[in-house]
Amino acid sequence: MIASPPISAGRATGTMTGWLHRKTVVPIVDLLRQGVTPEKIALSIALGIVLGVFPVLGSTTILCAAAALLLRLNLPAIQLVNYFVYPVQLILFLPFLHAGSHIVGARTITLSMPEIFAMMKSEPLTLIRLLWVASLGAMALWLLLSPAAIAVIYYSLAPGLRRLGKKVAERRN
Repeated sequence: MIASPPISAGRATGTMTGWLHRKTVVPIVDLLRQGVTPEKIALSIALGIVLGVFPVLGSTTILCAAAALLLRLNLPAIQLVNYFVYPVQLILFLPFLHAGSHIVGARTITLSMPEIFAMMKSEPLTLIRLLWVASLGAMALWLLLSPAAIAVIYYSLAPGLRRLGKKVAERRN
């Protein structure tokens, strides 16, 4: 009988597909080999994504670490997902602030992301004063949307991760 290659075997190393495979599939397979359950991995990914787009810049690492510790999830896995979704957090930041300002009846935020980053460096207290009320509305909106988002992501990922877990277990035996 010919042995099949390991599940985590890399694809073409110089391609985007190869890079994506090494950064996503290989770590998941490694976690499964270490005995982490598919459900814990799915929850780590779901929370990493949803906490990673929390509309307060600079807070997601702490939120993900707290969730991992409280729920006994894999800390590196949830943080890796958090770092992957950072661009999504930046894309959603202004829409969350705009919606948040409408929710709480605050003045609409007219700053661009480059202006926000410049103010973070030069006038952080002024920026906090400008964004504070809109940020409260943004967090409220995030709180309303996040349970459904976590559920959708978790229940979308869990079946595929269970199948992958079975393959990993079969290869071990």
